[in-house]
Amino acid sequence: MAFPTAVNDQITNSVTQANVKVLGDAPAMAMGAVYQALAHSIGIMFENAVSAQQQSNQLAQAVTTKCVQALTGKN
Repeated sequence: MAFPTAVNDQITNSVTQANVKVLGDAPAMAMGAVYQALAHSIGIMFENAVSAQQQSNQLAQAVTTKCVQALTGKN
């Protein structure tokens, strides 16, 4: 410490080291949160892509059914 205090030097040293560790870990924790958010967003993107593909296939089946009905004369 820069000036003497009534607190034991071992305690102040321990607190200082803990603070430094927290500050040192902060960038890694932040990047972990960014990667987790990115993975979640990509998962939602794929879910939306699958949903859109399913809806497109359902529409294609309906159109095919109507076209076959028109060709065979069954309404």
